[in-house]
Amino acid sequence: MRHGVDSDVFGKTAHSPSFFELARKMGDGAQHMVDFCIPCNPYFPTPQMFASLADNLEGILKFYPSSTDAIAGQLARTLRLNPATIAMSNGSTEIITWIDHLWIKESVAIPIPTFGRWTDQPMETGKRVDMFPLQESEGFELNIDAYLKFIRARGSKVAVLCNPNNPDGGYLPRREIIRFMDELADLDLVIIDESFIDFVEVERNPSVVSEAMIRPNVVVLKSLGKNFGLHGVRFGYLVANPALAKRMATTLPKWNLNSLAEAFVFMLGDHLDEYGESLVKLSMDRYRMGMELSRLPELQVYPSQANFLLVKLAPDVDGVELRDYLLHKQQVFIRECGNKLGMSGQFVRLVVRPEADVDRLVSGIRSFGNSRWEMERPSLVS
Repeated sequence: MRHGVDSDVFGKTAHSPSFFELARKMGDGAQHMVDFCIPCNPYFPTPQMFASLADNLEGILKFYPSSTDAIAGQLARTLRLNPATIAMSNGSTEIITWIDHLWIKESVAIPIPTFGRWTDQPMETGKRVDMFPLQESEGFELNIDAYLKFIRARGSKVAVLCNPNNPDGGYLPRREIIRFMDELADLDLVIIDESFIDFVEVERNPSVVSEAMIRPNVVVLKSLGKNFGLHGVRFGYLVANPALAKRMATTLPKWNLNSLAEAFVFMLGDHLDEYGESLVKLSMDRYRMGMELSRLPELQVYPSQANFLLVKLAPDVDGVELRDYLLHKQQVFIRECGNKLGMSGQFVRLVVRPEADVDRLVSGIRSFGNSRWEMERPSLVS
């Protein structure tokens, strides 16, 4: 098939294949692919920012970047944070890896389903991973008191909490996260993953970074790629008290940030208004997209405060079948959740995108339903 993709490309990892891997497989079809899989901000950076980066691309790629301290210092000034509380990394997964090596010595508690590296990384290094299952019957909502009771019963030494959570977009109020940190002041470490916190609209200042900086055992993880729509640059950062932040910063490799990341960090301060506008647009898209998907009787859409929506398919619909159909027939790429711990192939995660892209997704889902109905309809010709 001209635009076909072998399904085994999805079996190589617990995560989805990259856009580039799919594009190479799809050939000409990749030019028209719409990505509902990778959580990205479609409105930021702006076209003008990309043009500026393009104009300076030769210099950006030819020369060494500045020191990580210089880049982190600029980010701290832009975000109005104390630079002593920041450690920057080549993607949030680099920090997750080093958190595991530095601070997870015996065991870690993690609600599931959640971002896969929080379970996979410590299991790969032989740690005990205490998985707290979020219940579908409760909309995958995390009950803080039940999770705290689980952590104490298991004797976990480290606890992780993602807010909002991936893949369901569930959000807990800031006061609940602070209570969670206070209740676990005796643990080796408490990790709050705020990779999607900027997309929250139900609370004005949802982040707990200011609280983490004054606690001896709390780190907050941030992912600039997810917020700013630049996954390919690979940059994230940790916020913690100066002692924890310094230990992470001195452990990370020298020059672990590239020149493209540096160029973006230094231009970010001039474009914070555009970034704020992008979040407003995305919030409106999330509402519209949820409404459109909810009109399809075969879908159950979960409320979300992230830049994606978790969707449950009808009992007779297989997520892999829908994913492959949309990719092969419509050049629409979605995230099927069958390989996520705590989920099944009856769930898919759909990234929030502009209205025209959502129309294409909805049309593809309807076409998939019609094709299945045609296949199952009894023939009237004997």
